[in-house]
Amino acid sequence: MAEPVQPAAVVIGLPTDAASSFERGAAKGPSAIRAALHSPSSNLMTEGGLDLAADPRWRDLGDLDLPKSRTGGGEARRTAIERAIAAQTSAGSKVLSLGGDHSITYSVLRGMQRPSGAPKGLTVVQIDAHPDLYDQFEGDRFSHACPFARIMEEGLAARLIQIGIRTANAHQREQAERFGVESPPRRSWLDLDALAIEPPVYLSIDLDGLDPAFAPGVSHPEAGGLSTREVLEVIERLPELAGADIVELNPSRDVRGVAAAAASKLAKEVLGRLLETPVSAGGRPA
Repeated sequence: MAEPVQPAAVVIGLPTDAASSFERGAAKGPSAIRAALHSPSSNLMTEGGLDLAADPRWRDLGDLDLPKSRTGGGEARRTAIERAIAAQTSAGSKVLSLGGDHSITYSVLRGMQRPSGAPKGLTVVQIDAHPDLYDQFEGDRFSHACPFARIMEEGLAARLIQIGIRTANAHQREQAERFGVESPPRRSWLDLDALAIEPPVYLSIDLDGLDPAFAPGVSHPEAGGLSTREVLEVIERLPELAGADIVELNPSRDVRGVAAAAASKLAKEVLGRLLETPVSAGGRPA
């Protein structure tokens, strides 16, 4: 019997909001995104003409079983995510992770660095209303308000570009300067040519980076964000993607599934980009 072919891209749900502040609910995000993705109201075609429904190169692996307690299990949760991502990356698959809160990105990038041959010189492009650069938040260094501080401290990214930031306080501006984070002003959010982004790229989409008119179902809505079309333009124009995540959908705050529909649309287009370049074992392009 022939062994199953390792897919070029996989989807993994990371249903945790134990590191959330203010309000929980993002743990139900992956299931809401899947429901919108497979809703008969639309289809699985990408705008580039790729029919994901008929494409055998990707697979949805379902949700990872993660500890749910806010007060315990943090290290076990992070380790489980790292191992799951490392297993797929080392086997040759690119990963689209569905959050869950934004704390997952730190563990995902740690997982990508585990296998030999993991992307070096990685540029992270973060779409977000918030920098998520706190050294600690409410006593938690692994809060969803802190992942990019941990990422930059550990050298998991060579470059961090933040698009859509509109809540940076003095501490986070100091952190951005400390880590050399690039955060273009609003008028040049989409001037990607000026940013001269080189592959490989990891894309992290916090849905509150979108304006609440386009994604109301988030725990920390912040007016003045990007439109769905502007985020799609970023996805289209970035160079080769090594991986991606879509986080912070809170279905309990959504309005008629608007944010879930936006997230599923972004997921389709991200999958299309992940499938553009075949990968081999070790996570490198074939």
